[in-house]
Amino acid sequence: MEIFSILIIFIIMILAAIASLQFYRGRKVNMKLMETSLNILPKFLNPKDRNYIWLGGYIGYKAYYKIQEKNIKEVGITVTLIPRQSAFYYPIALLTSRMDKIYVVIYPYAKIKREAHLIQERYYRLKPHIDNEPLLQKDRIEVKKGAEKVIYHTLFERKEDAYKLKKFVEGLSNPKEVKHVALTPSTNVFYVFMKLNIDSLEKDLKHIVRFVNEEIT
Repeated sequence: MEIFSILIIFIIMILAAIASLQFYRGRKVNMKLMETSLNILPKFLNPKDRNYIWLGGYIGYKAYYKIQEKNIKEVGITVTLIPRQSAFYYPIALLTSRMDKIYVVIYPYAKIKREAHLIQERYYRLKPHIDNEPLLQKDRIEVKKGAEKVIYHTLFERKEDAYKLKKFVEGLSNPKEVKHVALTPSTNVFYVFMKLNIDSLEKDLKHIVRFVNEEIT
C-alpha cells in the first residue's frame, strides 16, 4: 500500500510538471500569435479609433477598428486560439476546435443589396443559422487554386453574387482555410471566417480590404 501511494504521488508530480511546462510553452505561442495578428491591420490601414477585448487571457481577443476611409467604416476582428497552455485540454481542443480561427467583419459605407454565402462543405458539424435561408437559392460550387479544389455550398439571391464570392475566395492565399464568407444586407456587413495563418494573414487582410473597396459599391 505504501509503494502504491508513493507511485500515485510520483505520477501526480510528473503530471504537474508536464502541465506547468506546457502552460509556459503554450502561453508563449498564443501570446505571440495574438501580438503579431493585432499589429497587422494597423500597418496598412489607419484606424481613427480602436478597442480591444481579451478573451480568457490566452485564448484570443476581439478588436474593433474605426477606419472611415474609402468604403470602410469599421472593422471587427475576432481571433480564437487553441488552448495550447492547457496540457490536458489541448488534445481535446484539437479534436473539437481543430484550428486557430479568425473572424473578420467589415462594415462598408455602401449598402449591401443582396445576401450571399459560401460555406465550405463538411466543415460545420451543425449547420450555421442563416435567417433568410428558406428564401435563398442553393447550389454547390468548386473553388480551384493550383492543385487545391474546395467545394462550397452556396446560398444566394442572385447567382452572380455567389460567383463574386467565389472569385474573392480564389484570391486568398489558401481557399481550403476559408470556411465561410458572406454578404449580409440585414446587418450590412461582409463576413469572412477562416483559419488563422500568420504567414499569410497580412496578404489576406489586404485582399479582404481591397474586395470591400472595389467590389461592394
